[in-house]
Amino acid sequence: MGYSASRQRTGSPAAASWSNWAGNQVATPAEVAHPADADDVAALVRKALGSGARLRPIGSGHSFTGIGRPDGPATTQLMMDRCADLLALDAGSGLVTVGAGMTLRRLNRLLAEAGLALTNLGDVDLQTVAGALATGTHGTGARFGGLATQVRAFELVRGDGEIVLCSAREHPELFAAARVGLGAVGVVTSVTLQAVPQFALRAEEGSTRLAELLDGLDEFVDGADHAEFFWFPHTDRVLTKRNTRVPYTGAESLDPLPRMRGWLDDELLSNRVFALVVAAGRRVPRTIGPVARLSSRALGARTFTDLSHKVFVSERRVRFKEMEYAVARTDLAAVLRELTTAVERSGLRISFPVEARVAAADEIWLSTAHGRQTGYVAVHVDHRSPHEEYFALVEKIMTAAGGRPHWGKLHTQTAETLRPRYPKFDDFLAVRAGSDPAGLFTNDYLDQVLGPVQP
Repeated sequence: MGYSASRQRTGSPAAASWSNWAGNQVATPAEVAHPADADDVAALVRKALGSGARLRPIGSGHSFTGIGRPDGPATTQLMMDRCADLLALDAGSGLVTVGAGMTLRRLNRLLAEAGLALTNLGDVDLQTVAGALATGTHGTGARFGGLATQVRAFELVRGDGEIVLCSAREHPELFAAARVGLGAVGVVTSVTLQAVPQFALRAEEGSTRLAELLDGLDEFVDGADHAEFFWFPHTDRVLTKRNTRVPYTGAESLDPLPRMRGWLDDELLSNRVFALVVAAGRRVPRTIGPVARLSSRALGARTFTDLSHKVFVSERRVRFKEMEYAVARTDLAAVLRELTTAVERSGLRISFPVEARVAAADEIWLSTAHGRQTGYVAVHVDHRSPHEEYFALVEKIMTAAGGRPHWGKLHTQTAETLRPRYPKFDDFLAVRAGSDPAGLFTNDYLDQVLGPVQP
């Protein structure tokens, strides 16, 4: 079909510099290409091999790490926006194949039109399918895995330009590695996912005391299909969310929030007012504690039922930087207790709530839930505020608990520190070396967390 490309001139006003959503990762690639299919990507691979250049695919830029950053003066950035079509959909089997650059938001709409849904989602849907898979995007639910557990096959272009279809039967090691592959073993151009019949979620939201919730944590997370909670630092309060799957039999089976209540809670309070709160805290830190106590009670209890993707996903208009760690679920309560104590002793003023979720164990090599029932702890700061001291405090606690960092969220781990946390780490490196022996797809972040390619 032919790819489009444009050269960038470093320092030129016309150069189209790239930045991620949070604005903490920036780059000006030597060239930006927009491949339309796997053949286009293969042609770019062969061209790069002949010139000594590198290629780095990028999705929507919703990662906070440099995982998608096109580092180096001879790196071509692959924008996958032209690989974004619906390629196949079988309503009977629930199998859907889409271009790697399709956003989760569009995929959710297409599935809903066909009477289908993804079985679990995170709370952001602006990522591309391939980008969400590469970073290990997940939602919450003690019996449910992340997005990668829903993958049945994908098409991938290797570092020699070969196009391969990967599944549990075809190229099984590539399939095991690249479902959460960090973009390190090749360029994913299409993905086949297993959807399920459309369903609704009954959402129950409220608040309680943190100590009470942690004392009954297992009961809380096992008592609903999808449970999560948010602790407001400088208070003893948490916002709880419990979503229960219910059959969808038509509009009559739904009881969505009234339009005005939804706007008030989700747009006005959670975005516009919260943006003002964050800005005020950045300018006058002493206001954060009192405002946190007010905020922890501002969102009242509510119950509603809507289509699954409308409940899973929340609008996030306030920009932030984030760190998230995965720990064994059995350690989740302990690390949260330690974190609350450490935050209060530190003297730091934290305006964003701390988010806690859970997930089922899976067998995917670099999944943060590999081999264990998992608890997640995520912390945030305003995108214009320094994060280093707060995130270092959190990371020390998570590291002591054997935590695994989210690949797309800020952390300081290296290949040396990550190897003992992933039983299949060296297996992944072997697949990477076989699929990309020239290191065509690497960048500084991948060299940090995986080490240089060792052919």
